[in-house]
Amino acid sequence: MVNSSQLDSVFHALADSTRRSILEQLTDGTSKVADLAKPHSMSAPAISKHLRVLEDAGLIEREKRGREHHIQADPAPLEEVRDWISVYADHWHQRFDALDEFLAKQSKKKS
Repeated sequence: MVNSSQLDSVFHALADSTRRSILEQLTDGTSKVADLAKPHSMSAPAISKHLRVLEDAGLIEREKRGREHHIQADPAPLEEVRDWISVYADHWHQRFDALDEFLAKQSKKKS
């Protein structure tokens, strides 16, 4: 069973386009905070707040090397969200299949 608090944190983190963009930037691997901030027209403190939200959700890991902070993505929380969503997706697929079957029977009755 997925932790509800963890789900809330991940969905909150993913609700913002800047944070999703940062995660996309990290698909190529580890990056320095300064490099993650470059494509975004916002202050360093604002980027730090976004990174903190991602870190609190467990979506990124931070490593300090000297004065630089290196960030890498952690896909584990996304896998938990995928698993949670799949339960509902399976349910709705079954419901739509049943609806298709019902509509097909109704169509045959009218023919």
